[in-house]
Amino acid sequence: MTIDRKDIDAALVSRLVAAQFPQWAGLPIRPVEFGGWDNRTFHLGERMTVRLPSAAAYAEQVEKEQRWLPKLAPQLPLPIPTPLAKGEPTDFYPWPWSVYRWLDGETASVERIADMRQFATALAEFLVALQRADATDGPPPGKHNFFRGGSLTVYDGETRRAIAALDGAIDTDPATEIWEAALSARWCGEPVWVHGDVAVGNLLIRDGR
Repeated sequence: MTIDRKDIDAALVSRLVAAQFPQWAGLPIRPVEFGGWDNRTFHLGERMTVRLPSAAAYAEQVEKEQRWLPKLAPQLPLPIPTPLAKGEPTDFYPWPWSVYRWLDGETASVERIADMRQFATALAEFLVALQRADATDGPPPGKHNFFRGGSLTVYDGETRRAIAALDGAIDTDPATEIWEAALSARWCGEPVWVHGDVAVGNLLIRDGR
């Protein structure tokens, strides 16, 4: 079946929850204010969220998150999402999906951060702890994460086309040299965990921290 991002609404979530988790069927459902792109996210009552992949390309993330987030959480200095249940595909929604504990906070922004140095230090400590976490049997770069953490050759053609398209707007010769230097870089250490999208929209703050 085909399903479009706009088809994933509160009514669909209500059907899924009622069918697979009837203990939560009476709880109110509403979209979160900032729902992201890979998933559509909805409040389930006051203490939970439902996350549904918005396209097939994002569905492989579900199994990975269900397995690994609980193992990583005790090793990290900041809270991360906690999976509570895994939903299954149905005849009206084609991919697995998740129920999480609600993680309170506001989407980070320059205006909301009380102390940028403290914010940067806390984020750096989190990323260092993530790299130190045991990566045994962890998922290698692949389709599930758009090859983040893997060889940049995956994006070689796309990047060279982008540089060519910017000819006249940027100096393409040094841009190409930088890209080719990046292509030749190799990770020589043991496998480590990486966060593939440390963007402001994926970080939460509370009381400016």
